[in-house]
Amino acid sequence: MSISPSEKVKVEIDGHTALITIDNPAANTWDVESLPALRDVVAALNADRSIFALVITGAGEKFFSAGADLKLFADGDPANAETMGRLFGEAFEALADFRGVSIAAINGFAMGGGLEVALACDIRIAEQQAKMALPEARVGLLPCAGGTQRLAWLVGEGWAKRMILCNERIDAATAERIGLVEQVVETGQAFDVAKQLAAQAAQQSPISVAMCKELIHSARDKAIADGLVGEREKFTALFSTEDQREGVNAFLEKREPVWKNA
Repeated sequence: MSISPSEKVKVEIDGHTALITIDNPAANTWDVESLPALRDVVAALNADRSIFALVITGAGEKFFSAGADLKLFADGDPANAETMGRLFGEAFEALADFRGVSIAAINGFAMGGGLEVALACDIRIAEQQAKMALPEARVGLLPCAGGTQRLAWLVGEGWAKRMILCNERIDAATAERIGLVEQVVETGQAFDVAKQLAAQAAQQSPISVAMCKELIHSARDKAIADGLVGEREKFTALFSTEDQREGVNAFLEKREPVWKNA
């Protein structure tokens, strides 16, 4: 019996490692079903004392995850935005707080919330063809699931601003150079390399690992706790603007947005 309540988040157990696959065709997007599923999966793994590590990847060969399904935001409803912001926060913060070692096997495009779920992991392994971006401002939104906070912590303020403010899409080699990912591997190899690293981590005392992780995160978490709340508040605030509706609908209609700065 699967511990996941949704087929969009598949889970297998391999020894002491949980293998999680984001499976929501065609681009492995996040929605009101898959986000609570991820949250609940992490809770179940935390409760299973035999699980020491997890690996998360995307189904298929093109996408790790393309982030949120933008159709959810086409109506410009602030209540819906607040709900989605909360669901993203619950899911990705649960992942970030997983007591074991979490590894993202980035096997393709990781965009928006797709990159943010990787940022919530302890370690990121990217395949050479992978592309990463936080393009939310291009459609009148902002990263609401840790992107403005965790990215800056990993790569520094300058590169975080290039990616978020200038919509700079980066390749795997650049991601490794700036510290966004820890290793680049050949196409099709990220999942196996991540599993090997998870097995290596599982040779450690899981109690020691949990305490070490808590200490490593302590300074960072104190610094970004308020920022994570602020992300979701400002994400919802955008839904009172004309530019939010214009940006999302321009994307869905495959045209350039016309910004009014209002």
